[in-house]
Amino acid sequence: MATVCVFGDSITWGASDPEGGGWVTRLRNTYEAEGLPVDQDIDVYNLGVSGDNTDDLLKRFDVEAGAREPSTILFAIGINDSQFVVSKDENRVPISQFENNLLTLLNKAKAITSKVAFIGLTPVDESKTVPIPWNTDKKYTKENRDRYNAVIKNFCDENDVPFLSMEEVVTLEELSDGLHPNSTGHGKMFEVVRDFIKRESLI
Repeated sequence: MATVCVFGDSITWGASDPEGGGWVTRLRNTYEAEGLPVDQDIDVYNLGVSGDNTDDLLKRFDVEAGAREPSTILFAIGINDSQFVVSKDENRVPISQFENNLLTLLNKAKAITSKVAFIGLTPVDESKTVPIPWNTDKKYTKENRDRYNAVIKNFCDENDVPFLSMEEVVTLEELSDGLHPNSTGHGKMFEVVRDFIKRESLI
């Protein structure tokens, strides 16, 4: 039996995908229907929480991972770290702290399983996210998204951890509100994550 835990934010949780419930739910449904490999039970736990950044994830990781004893851990987090708070003139999680958080998360995950990977950040459409309509004191920019995504990729390269880029997977037209992929976007994410898991022998 394999247990996959996917830690992340609202995109992980499946926001803006009323058809399939998000890419993680699509992954779970596929494994439940098909199994990979055949005759192996695969449990997928969606541990995405709307609004979470790496600071938030660190506060809950030990309890949630400890309760499920995952054999595979996927991290899909960082877009909220990159969020820029206008009134404070800074990113929600400073980039140096973000790097430290990634290392702490990796060390915690590696203490549980050797099968750990990171999913890259999806794009943002600045025409809809500068500022974000639901909180005009905050914004998501392409520049900040690119900076934080590069940190994740470089971190994975340096630590020999599998990294799945979302570059050119989700288009701007597939972002329902400039930030969250719509059903089409989530469907495409599911497909590349499924193939990535197989390619990297994460299950």
